[in-house]
Amino acid sequence: MDKFDPSKPHTRLDNSSSGWLVQVYSGDHRLLCVLDPSHAWAFLLGCGFGLLLAIIWLNLARYSSAPTCKPATTPPQMLVD
Repeated sequence: MDKFDPSKPHTRLDNSSSGWLVQVYSGDHRLLCVLDPSHAWAFLLGCGFGLLLAIIWLNLARYSSAPTCKPATTPPQMLVD
């Protein structure tokens, strides 16, 4: 097992098979969050599903029958206490 030597630069990534990794730091160099490829795929799938849902919703709303309103033939009753 390799021991950690601070004088040597650490070149090997823990998750090198992922291809990329985004680390977001705050102003005082504290790690806020880490974004990896699974987050991007989940975001893209959510956007695609939302777009598909919006298209279906608009098509259903366009071809549905509009509610018919009949004009009132009698004036409304006035309720007085």
